Amino acid sequence: METIKDLKNAKFQLETLTCPSCITKIEGVLNKEPGVENARVLFNSSKVKVQYDEEKVSSARLAELIEKVGYPILSS
Repeated sequence: METIKDLKNAKFQLETLTCPSCITKIEGVLNKEPGVENARVLFNSSKVKVQYDEEKVSSARLAELIEKVGYPILSS
């Protein structure tokens, strides 16, 4: 029987998002990362919310992935 792990939540404030394809790009790269349970981009507020398993991925790695696809993080 598999033990259910406590997931961590990370929030990242981005610069203003300009188009819906930004959402697809960011969510796509995050949701492919091992350890990410769910990633959502809130277009109107330019925020990213991620649920993740900290034993498999760090919040620093999540931030790195977001910035790597071209979206600077203002705060987390």
